[in-house]
Parts: sequence; structure tokens; C-alpha cells
Amino acid sequence: MLTFESDYTQGCHPKILEKLAETNFEQYSGYGEDPITYSAREKIKAACNCPDADVWFLTGGTQTNQIVIDGLLKPWEGVVAATTGHVACHEAGAIEYTGNKVLTVPGYEGKMKAADLDTMITDFYNDSAHEHMVFPGAAYISHPTEYGTLYTKQELTDISNVCKKHHIPLFLDGARLGYGLMAQGTDVTLADIASLTDVFYIGGTKVGALCGEAVVYTHHNMPEHFVNLVKKHGALLAKGRLNSIQFDVLFTDNLYLDISKNAIDLAMYMKEQFKAKGYRLFKDSPTNQQFVILENTFMEELKTKVGFNFWEKYDDTHTVVRFATCWATTREQIDYLLGLL
Repeated sequence: MLTFESDYTQGCHPKILEKLAETNFEQYSGYGEDPITYSAREKIKAACNCPDADVWFLTGGTQTNQIVIDGLLKPWEGVVAATTGHVACHEAGAIEYTGNKVLTVPGYEGKMKAADLDTMITDFYNDSAHEHMVFPGAAYISHPTEYGTLYTKQELTDISNVCKKHHIPLFLDGARLGYGLMAQGTDVTLADIASLTDVFYIGGTKVGALCGEAVVYTHHNMPEHFVNLVKKHGALLAKGRLNSIQFDVLFTDNLYLDISKNAIDLAMYMKEQFKAKGYRLFKDSPTNQQFVILENTFMEELKTKVGFNFWEKYDDTHTVVRFATCWATTREQIDYLLGLL
């Protein structure tokens, strides 16, 4: 059955499979100490316009969030996220599992406001009993957010300035970063993100790779003995080239952004057709995630014919559902969905 449940329901771009097959019988040192990993790192540093970056390749989003946040925080600290942030509600307590709390500020269509972050940290230190509390030790945002919304460059700058003011690092979750970078009307570039954050990651699992996320520490600030930390989390691949090969391909000839644009173009086509057919949108998302309000009886009928993702209850008779395009979505697949509508 055709599904729009998420953007990781298919395998990987054919060029990645070709490269994996081409290098399959070549022998390389393990743990990322190989020429393909070195090549992928240099390509990413160039794409970010960030020569001082340190790049490491991990396998999945939750693993990446957990390791990065664990490396940023001291034992008495927590990470600050919007109430709707992925680490706050969709990571099975992975951050808390390693001993650090997720602290929350209000979310606005998935986004954090710099003023709220500033107030939260200021109020914390103004409390005379703050030694008895979890310290705000880092800030976490995602771009795109869980609601398919995007930060503007000014919003990122404001959050970055608050983090600098309070001497805490800013971490950006880029699991769907390609779709954010290619969204219509965005003024945020990969170089902007590298300039305004302390660490971020470029998502591969949802953007053309079989699996893999490229973590970028932006100014030689990778935690000391990072390999040791990764291994303690059970995340150090002996065949480290498996993730880096995929990014070496994705960052050759602009492939990462080109395939991301396909998802955006088709998501915008889908959105306009939803509106033309009289369906209500829950959010006006500029990214590959489109949120639609469906009448419950019709929703139950539709899900027997095509896959989509439950998002949240809208009222007693309607539900918000998500349709996601991806790098491999075709016009024919969208038209099939529209035919059902």
C-alpha cells in the first residue's frame, strides 16, 4: 500500500547503493579512520563554509541527540527545549536515560522564542535555591520543527545571542535539514546554521540515505575523547565507512539539496491540491510535512487505502493527520492520493 507516513519509508538514493557496491570489496581501516570518511568530512566542511568544523558520522536521530546532549552537559545540567521538541516528547526518555533532564519552555508552532529562553535562564539564576535545581546547560532546537515550521535567520540569531549571553551551547537537530534548506521563502542557509550554532547535525536517514546523521561541531569544540563517549553509547561502528560513504555521495554535485527540493516541490503541489479540494490545513507548513484536518469517518476509510500519520485530535469529530513527502516521492504517487480524496 502506498504510504505518506514519513520520509524514511524507502531505502536510499541509487547513487549510494552504487557506491556501496563499488567499494564493497575494498579494505579500509575501521572506526571512521578511512579515506572515504576523510573525504565526506571535507565536503561537508566546504558546504557549511566552516573550515574549523569537526564532523562525525552516527547512525540515527535519537542516538545522535542522546550522544550530543550527553557530551554537552555536566551531571548537574539539563537541556532546554520547546514543549513540543523532539527530545521532550518523542525520544522515549533517551535524554533522561543518560542522566540529564529535559527542561522546557513554551513552543509556538514547534518553535522556541529567544525571549522565553532568556527569561527562563535569568529566572533560574535569580532563584536563591537554584543549587537545588537542574541547571540549564544547553539549548535544543530543530529545523524544521516537528510541525514542519522553520526558524528565520533572525530568530536563529536571537536564540544564538541568548545562548552566548548565558554561556551555554546551542544544538540544532537537523534530522530533516535538507527539506528546511530547500523550503520556499527560507532565508537560512547551511552556512548560517554553522555560524549560529555550536553543534548541529545533517540528517541522512530522512533525506536519501539508508541511515546516518552527520554531526558538525562548528569551531573545534567536539567534546574531548568523543570516540570514547560514542563507544559508551554503543554507537561506534567498526565499519565506520558505511555512514560516511553515504554522505560522501550526498555531498557530491549538490545531490543532498537537489533531492530535498523534489520533496518540497511535491509537498507544495500536494498542499495546493488539498486546499483546492476544500480540505483544511492545520498548519501552513513550507516543508515536506503537511498537516491536514480530516473528518474521523472519512479518515478511517482513507487509511485502508493509503498510509499517513496520526498527529493529534482536533475535536470530537475531526483529527489532524500528517502526509510526508520525501526525496523519492513521485508526482504519480501524489496524484493517486488526490484521486482517493
